[in-house]
Amino acid sequence: MGRQEDKCRLMVIDDESIVCKRLKQIMEKAGFEVAVFGDGAHAVEELNNKHYDIILTDFRMDGMDGMKVLVSAKEKNPASKVIILTGFAETEMVREAFRKGVFDVLSKPVEIDTIKQVIGRAERELNESKNAAVAALGR
Repeated sequence: MGRQEDKCRLMVIDDESIVCKRLKQIMEKAGFEVAVFGDGAHAVEELNNKHYDIILTDFRMDGMDGMKVLVSAKEKNPASKVIILTGFAETEMVREAFRKGVFDVLSKPVEIDTIKQVIGRAERELNESKNAAVAALGR
């Protein structure tokens, strides 16, 4: 993945700017194109203009929460992998998130290595889906 357009696009949404800043630095070093947003409404607005492969969103935010981000993101692009970070992982919320198509739900506090592993797993699944689609076209 050397060229900018080949990079996996990652959207990070969190109302804590230090979380966004740190994740942006770490994931850019890992080879991702990263955009950060401090609230769900602006992030969803951006999804009207640009495709993101993976969306990592905080659950509890003012205005639009992570569940609404999940629903909007899946409506705009069902193939996008959405990961929710939450400090309030209640069983019913987690079930609802999976019913609505979340890729994974991570409970805070979470180690950065765990976040990187889950994002890496999401990227692998996206690549496998793209490769399968290309192979199907080649038949």
